[in-house]
Amino acid sequence: MDLKQLSYFVTVIQEGTISGAARKLHLTQPPLSAQMKLLEEEAGCLLFERGSRHVQLTAAGQMLYGRAVKMLELADITARELKDYRDGTAGVLRLGVVSSVGSTYLIHAVQDFQKQYPHIDFELTEGNTYQLLEQLSSGLIELALVRTPFSKQGLTSVPLIEEPLLAVGSKRYFQNKNPITLSDLSGLPLILYRRWEPILLESFREAGLVPHVFCKNDDARTSVIWADAGLGISILPASAFGLVKNPDTVSRQISDLPLTSSICLVRSQDTWISTAARAFLNCLSETYDHPFT
Repeated sequence: MDLKQLSYFVTVIQEGTISGAARKLHLTQPPLSAQMKLLEEEAGCLLFERGSRHVQLTAAGQMLYGRAVKMLELADITARELKDYRDGTAGVLRLGVVSSVGSTYLIHAVQDFQKQYPHIDFELTEGNTYQLLEQLSSGLIELALVRTPFSKQGLTSVPLIEEPLLAVGSKRYFQNKNPITLSDLSGLPLILYRRWEPILLESFREAGLVPHVFCKNDDARTSVIWADAGLGISILPASAFGLVKNPDTVSRQISDLPLTSSICLVRSQDTWISTAARAFLNCLSETYDHPFT
């Protein structure tokens, strides 16, 4: 099987019928049907059932479809990177970014970068740190801006900014106190980012306190939105407060919680990166006075 066959197969599944796929591919139906039959012969099993209205994937077909989509995506990325390698500083930078960074620090970095490299475009992938590290490992992105804590195994990681953790919520929760303490927070509904939960709960335990965890989630944006709606108090890195829209939502320092979160630029070790990614590394090196390798 080759990439063209896989592309035909993916199109058939996405269109739902061989006739629909043939129209999209600007082919007649018999040659496309022949290609699908040849693909099944090479695979040694039936890949989809031909129904009267729509094709239906078999178990083997479902496996191949998932792999084919990733293979075609990586083939496209590889072709673009080779073009970028030939052409120099014109290209596409595939960058992963956690949500709270994408709307704050990244904007300023991109503004500086665009002035120096106006012909490089961005393809952003947003998600939480774990999701972005997985995409980095699979080669779907080249660089990622993520937050600690995370495992640095197999990565080149450079911290850019260190931020304190703040309590964020409706001002009615804080009774004009600033800073506040863990004791002040222990009886209030807390909205915790799941990766921070073990560390935060340990801090409460060490203080002899049992907090009320109202909600756990996997995205800083969810924590901000819920806190902004007055549902509870989120404990978040300082820059995440920039996502707040409600004027009654405030932030408070926590005097007995000396934890910080670092924004780090990471890339896979021993992996070739594009000219566009290298240019972005150089730009960040100048902005944050950090050497990148």
